[in-house]
Amino acid sequence: MEKSRVLVVGGTGYIGRRIVKASLAQGHETYVLMRPEIGLDIDKLQMLLSFKARGARLLEASLDDHRGLVAAMKQVDVVVSAMSGVHFRSHNLHLQLKLVEAIKEAGNVKCFLPSEFGMDPARMEHALEPGRITFDEKMEIRRAIEEGNIPHTYISANCFAGYFVPNLCQMRTLLPPKEKVHIYGDGNVKAIFVDEDDVAAYTIKCIDDPRALNKTIYLRPQENILSQNELIAKWEKLSGKVLKKIPIPSDEFLASMKGTDLANQVGIGHYYHIFYEGCLTNFDIGDDGEEEASLLYPEVQYTRMDEYMQRYL
Repeated sequence: MEKSRVLVVGGTGYIGRRIVKASLAQGHETYVLMRPEIGLDIDKLQMLLSFKARGARLLEASLDDHRGLVAAMKQVDVVVSAMSGVHFRSHNLHLQLKLVEAIKEAGNVKCFLPSEFGMDPARMEHALEPGRITFDEKMEIRRAIEEGNIPHTYISANCFAGYFVPNLCQMRTLLPPKEKVHIYGDGNVKAIFVDEDDVAAYTIKCIDDPRALNKTIYLRPQENILSQNELIAKWEKLSGKVLKKIPIPSDEFLASMKGTDLANQVGIGHYYHIFYEGCLTNFDIGDDGEEEASLLYPEVQYTRMDEYMQRYL
């Protein structure tokens, strides 16, 4: 079967750069959108040039130039958006409406994967303010996609390991705790942690797979469905250090939101849903519009979290 030509939007971002590499590794003709707005960002430009050296093609188009975007879309079969939805970096989810308009007009794109890659926004109607903005915006993009009859796949990748695993799910740091660790509730609620390179590998596997078309694909690698306590136990075993455990009751955790900046408030809300409510694991996959990636693609040798942690020893 001929492989699709893939355009990655947001290819220099945290997950986008991995999607570009996965697309090239899986043998796709890979294009990366290069926005003139890159200005003097030398790091992004150097990364784009490194993709070019690996065989990717750079397509120059501004999100504010509808004609240019349409012309870019006409050169590819699949569009993967990895635009950032993270509040403490750059939050650009709304800009994807411009991609939707260009895809609609181009008329040739056979699958669009919008920037999702977290918890499933369709299951987060009850989410707390102000963090619910992330889910509301993702649902707005989904509605535009579906109203435009654009073929699509939504990727629910749960927790990126880099943000949750080495720090044992502690907020405001990415480094392993040295002496103490805060436990959310009883620490036994299950979450799902996925290596970012595996997220990219599963994402690219989906794009030519009819089983994934117009569906939500959940990334639930079986051995990476872990509670915070299980994660801490893995780290203690690897590091040989026993950490002091400090439980935080749910009301105390939510109260810590008061008087802090927006990014922290958003983070607290999301952590609450994951580690107190269990929003990643408190439902079964099985509806017509849902599939599980590690069952669809057992050939992907995904990284276990004790392997991931070894990088931080």
